[in-house]
Amino acid sequence: MLTVASDIEVLARFGRALADPIRCRILLALRDTPAYPADLADALGISRTRLSNHLACLRDCGLVVAIPDGRRTRYELADERLGHALDDLRTAVVAVETDRACPDAEEKGCC
Repeated sequence: MLTVASDIEVLARFGRALADPIRCRILLALRDTPAYPADLADALGISRTRLSNHLACLRDCGLVVAIPDGRRTRYELADERLGHALDDLRTAVVAVETDRACPDAEEKGCC
């Protein structure tokens, strides 16, 4: 059963999805056009197993949907507005202090 998520939950799900570079690449690819997993894996240069795990996460976050297409399954963004949101986030100016990194930068590979 589908439910409407609260504003906070929507942002948290979006944040979880964007926390991984591969999921970001998947979302950006699906922003342009729906795709089949094999084609996505090839385009992104990752294994189908790894892609499948990331697609499952994106489905759980509610950002992509799986559409049966005969014997295959096609993936697309759950809402076309997500593509616009991705574009807005991609082009937003982020204020980063270049002389400081978060304390966990080396350990976590971030910043």
